[in-house]
Amino acid sequence: MSTFDIRSSLREIYPPARILTRPAELAPYESDALTAFRARPVAVVLPQTQDEVVATVRWCNRTGVPFVARGSGTSLSGGSLPVPDGIVIALNRLNRILRLDPTERLAVVEPGVINSDVSRAAAPHGLYYVPDPSSQPVCTIGGNVAFNSGGAHCLKYGMTTNHVLAIKAVLADGEVVQLGGGSVEGVGPDLVGIFVGSEGLLGIALEITLRLLPKPEGYRTVLAAYRTLEAAGEAVAQVVAAGLLPGAMEIMDRLAIEAAEAAVGAGYPLDAAAILIVELEGELPEIEAELAHLMRVIKVSGAYEVRLARDEAQRQVIWKGRKSAFSAVGRLSPDYIVQDGVVPRGRLAEALAEIERLSRESGIRVANVFHAGDGNLHPLILYDGRQPGALARAEELAGEILRLCVRLGGSITGEHGVGMEKRDYLPQMFGQADLEAMRRLRRAVDPLELSNRGKMFPSRE
Repeated sequence: MSTFDIRSSLREIYPPARILTRPAELAPYESDALTAFRARPVAVVLPQTQDEVVATVRWCNRTGVPFVARGSGTSLSGGSLPVPDGIVIALNRLNRILRLDPTERLAVVEPGVINSDVSRAAAPHGLYYVPDPSSQPVCTIGGNVAFNSGGAHCLKYGMTTNHVLAIKAVLADGEVVQLGGGSVEGVGPDLVGIFVGSEGLLGIALEITLRLLPKPEGYRTVLAAYRTLEAAGEAVAQVVAAGLLPGAMEIMDRLAIEAAEAAVGAGYPLDAAAILIVELEGELPEIEAELAHLMRVIKVSGAYEVRLARDEAQRQVIWKGRKSAFSAVGRLSPDYIVQDGVVPRGRLAEALAEIERLSRESGIRVANVFHAGDGNLHPLILYDGRQPGALARAEELAGEILRLCVRLGGSITGEHGVGMEKRDYLPQMFGQADLEAMRRLRRAVDPLELSNRGKMFPSRE
């Protein structure tokens, strides 16, 4: 269809005010948080009801127009990048919490609900929603489902897939399906597990049933400072080897510390090569016993300074620095790539030392701030996009880090997805037979490959 025909035909579903077509209206949708990739869609539609989403997907299937579903656009892998000849279905107006059942400890939400709003709504009942990406105040549950997002506190309880009980979705061919149920005891194949993390290749979630957990009775948050980044990485393995399972373990290196301090003044030690944040959570007698154990482990791990948050205010200050780190690094460089690889915890120190070596040899600065407990690295590769070739050099370094992760027994993504950014690295992990099996699954529900076309699979595929 021509651009004119697409825009005209969409008026059968939407009033003119909810079809964006002017250049200034389309500009905010040309990229997600990975701004190195840009593409202008033919139109952006703003559905307000599930029926409108279903009607739009069926229209796309009938006309052969590719579509991309998008929430807040916080994807860091180009996962919600538009297709140039397609449309964007923006889901921010489907932002209602449809049901919150404290007895069953679940919430049924629309895809455009903001992650932190779920915990805010559940708080009066002593409940919360566990997955907490760094973009928690702005990212949407629909996007979290698409990329199986994680967060600082997923070490103990798992990723998004461990907290989604059911999904009502419209598949790419227009069929509306119900996957899973309201119980943690599922029956039959794990179709919810297939949909979560499928990066929008199968369709669009309309309603998501989330598992809620009781809020921990208390927290004990420890900040330990180290003279080397490798020592902080070694400490993570030592904590786990000691039999402890903290709610979170996060590492920030010198550059990340400097950026966070300049942004929010969290009081981090500026002479540290790295800091390790460890948070215990649970019932008070349990965490007090664990705290004594943790302090002994931290002491022998080589930390030269150890701080314990004495109250909730001090705890929040520590986390404020960590949560602001990604955006704060913007003070160090006009552009940066947020990489998202994983290594086994026992090889963290080796991985960090190798990243430092790659950074020195390439002459490109790398800041590290990441979910250490999961082995989920987030090296921030700093570059100036105004300099010719700078982006290509940064991408080359990012690729070296991904190959390092695979070589050490890890993976090319922990929580950001493959998207556009890492699709050509998928064969680093999977053989042709594996990739073909994935493609067959996708084509079983989307034979025209309309839903989020061009993502995840290698470009030559």
